[in-house]
Amino acid sequence: MSSPTQTSDSPAPAGPTTKVWSGYPAELTRENWPITVPMMIHGNTVADGTPVQEASAEQWAEVLDVMVDAGYTSIDPTDTWIQIADLSPARLEEFARTVTAAGLTIPAFSTSRRSVVDPDLGDEHLAYGHRAIDACAAIGIPLVSFGFMRALTPAQAKAMWFWHEPGPVDDPAPEARARAVARIQELARHAAEVGVQVSLEMYEDTYLGTADSAVRFVEEVGLDNVGLNPDFGNFLRLHRPIEDWWYVAEKTMPLANYWHLKNYLRDFDPATGAYFSHPAPLESGTINYRKVIRYAVESGFRGAFCVEHYGGDSISVGATNREYIRRVLPRTIPTP
Repeated sequence: MSSPTQTSDSPAPAGPTTKVWSGYPAELTRENWPITVPMMIHGNTVADGTPVQEASAEQWAEVLDVMVDAGYTSIDPTDTWIQIADLSPARLEEFARTVTAAGLTIPAFSTSRRSVVDPDLGDEHLAYGHRAIDACAAIGIPLVSFGFMRALTPAQAKAMWFWHEPGPVDDPAPEARARAVARIQELARHAAEVGVQVSLEMYEDTYLGTADSAVRFVEEVGLDNVGLNPDFGNFLRLHRPIEDWWYVAEKTMPLANYWHLKNYLRDFDPATGAYFSHPAPLESGTINYRKVIRYAVESGFRGAFCVEHYGGDSISVGATNREYIRRVLPRTIPTP
C-alpha cells in the first residue's frame, strides 16, 4: 500500500485513537449479544443533501441518534452509507468519536457491490478492500464483510424490487474462480496481519451463490480468519427455483462468522409458473429463524447479527427483528 512520501525529519501523521469496539462479552447472553443494523437504510446523503462522506460530525450524530432512539446499541456503517475506507485519518477519528459519543459500537463493516473480480472494476475494488481493512483496524472494527455482487444492471435499477431482474453472473471457468480465491486470500492475509476477520456474503449467481459453492470457496481460501456471512434471504426473494433454506442453513452455519438476517414471504403458483416474494419481519416470513438461530448457536456461531429489511420503516422493522432474535436465542449460551 502506498503512502505519502516523508522526510526523515517529518513526524508521521497521527492515526485514529478512538476505538468503536471493545470486544465481545466474556459470556454471551440474550441481552448482550451484538446485534447490528445496516446504515444503508439512510441512503448516502444527510437531510440537506450533503453526501454522508462530506457531512459534519454534527450531521452524522443526528443520523446516529435516530438509531439510538430506536433502541440500537450497535451499527454496521455499510459503505453505501459511508466509505470509511476513504476517510482521512483525521476524519476517521472524528467518525469514531461521533459513534462512541452516541453510545454505539461497530462489531462489523460491510462492503456492498464491490466485487474484486468485477471485469471492469476488480482492481479498483481490490485496492478499496485493502483500504477498508486498514480503516477497520484503525478504529477497532474486528470484521469486514466482502461479497462478489456487482453494481445493479439498468433493468434492476428500474425494477420495483431489484431482485425481480437478473443480475451479473460470475464466470464459472476454473481459472476465474481460482483468481477470485487468490484475491480473497490476499485480502484475508492482510486482514490477519492487522487483527481483522473476513466474512464472505452469500449472493445469487456468484461464487457464493449456493450452499455447496460457498462452503467450497471458504475451504479453497483456507485461512482461519475467513468465514461466511450466510445471508440466504438474498436467495429466498428470487423469482425462480432456489435451494431449500434449511439445507443452506445446515451447510453454511458451521462456517459463519457474521450474519445478515432478513426474511421474505415466498409463494409459487405451479399452474402459471409465477413466483411471489415480499420483504417480511424475521418472525413472519418463510424462513423459520427461531429454528435457524438455535441451530447456528449449536453449530458454534458467536458472531454479530445484522438485521436487514427492505421497504417501509426498515428502522422499526429492524428493531422488531432485533428483539425477536433476543427472544429466540437460548436462555443459556453454551460454550462452543
